[in-house]
Amino acid sequence: MSVLAELLKREVRLLCRRPGELLNPLVFFAIVVALFPLALGAQPQLLQAVAPGLVWVAALLAVLLSLEGLFRSDFEDGSLEQMVLSPQPLALLMLAKVLVHWLFSGLALVLLAPLLGVMLGLPLVCLPVLLASLLLGTPVLSLLGAIGAALTVGLKRGGLLLALLVLPLYIPVLILGSGALQAALQGLPSGGYLLWLASLAALALALAPLAIAAGLRISVAE
Repeated sequence: MSVLAELLKREVRLLCRRPGELLNPLVFFAIVVALFPLALGAQPQLLQAVAPGLVWVAALLAVLLSLEGLFRSDFEDGSLEQMVLSPQPLALLMLAKVLVHWLFSGLALVLLAPLLGVMLGLPLVCLPVLLASLLLGTPVLSLLGAIGAALTVGLKRGGLLLALLVLPLYIPVLILGSGALQAALQGLPSGGYLLWLASLAALALALAPLAIAAGLRISVAE
């Protein structure tokens, strides 16, 4: 636990020293959502109809944007190799690293989403569903994306390969997240979608750290 606490402190310090890595996904998320009303014009009904898919696609791409550098600096300065060789469970260390990254970037994205949702004309009654779906879905995106980041960390310009690896895994989260918001927009119950997202979150939390650790061992060994 002491090693885990030190790792959490280290990750927080590193993220605070690189504010650009935290702000870039948020700025990208806000710009993508803000440009659509300008492109589609002042059509409230059309904006409201496309809002569920738009918000979720923008959130997915923003999370993907933040993942390429997740392990890059640790790989370049040798810290990642030390983590792999340490006697501590690598899966637990990587889980802590990904969760800290999500708390600083993904959670901020979740908190920003209601403001952008109002801008797109979503009713206020839909905002709790928007928050809940993103709160359950973005950790899954981060954990699944970290698997791809672990496999491509040793490659130069591996961003395209990372996207090709993880985008198919993102499809169920995208369908469930936008479906929950679409159901709320139509006055239908969205609890089923949220329960499925919670199930995916629990599954990713249990299995993704093991896959991340295996991917890092392969990358470091190469």
